[in-house]
Amino acid sequence: MCPAALADLNVYEAAAGGEFGIGSAQQYGEADIQGKDFSNQARIQTAYRESEDAIIDLRRSNFTSADCRKANFKNSNLQGAYFMKAVAFQTNFEGANLSDVLMDRSVMNEANLKDAILERAVFTRSDLGGANIEGADFTNALLDKTQQMALCKYADGINPVTGVSTRKSLGCGSARRFRQASPSNPEGPQVSESDKEAFRATMPTYRE
Repeated sequence: MCPAALADLNVYEAAAGGEFGIGSAQQYGEADIQGKDFSNQARIQTAYRESEDAIIDLRRSNFTSADCRKANFKNSNLQGAYFMKAVAFQTNFEGANLSDVLMDRSVMNEANLKDAILERAVFTRSDLGGANIEGADFTNALLDKTQQMALCKYADGINPVTGVSTRKSLGCGSARRFRQASPSNPEGPQVSESDKEAFRATMPTYRE
């Protein structure tokens, strides 16, 4: 007969399930889940919130190459999930925990990432054009430089859970400095007329 401590551990392991006992690792690879409701799937306690209302634990679940258009993941715990090459057009991730998610080469046009936690997520070669990122936390997330610059043009808000500024998490700097650094930006620093005239005076003149 095994010691009580070991027996308790075995009971815990049997009930844990999922990959390494973390999450249920649901399989939706290449599935058509357009418009499907996965909202409020956050039964397991995380570093940020605890809820007992959900049915499915989606941590480390597989959505690789899935068609997630207009699906609803609002307030769900998707930590460590796989969304590589997924189509997430107008998908709702508002308030979701997407920490450590692999979402490279994904189509995320007009996705709702409002107040989402995206710490350490990977978005390389993904398209987030038109996505709502108000209050999203991108701390240590991996994005292409061009994508990061595009998001910085309108990034705003503070994540209500982590308290991190969206602009700071994206490494945007101040909005004023970013506008001034943007080429041909009318809101950036302008050359005065007197400086223009002074420059013209230094130019050589030629006979006609």
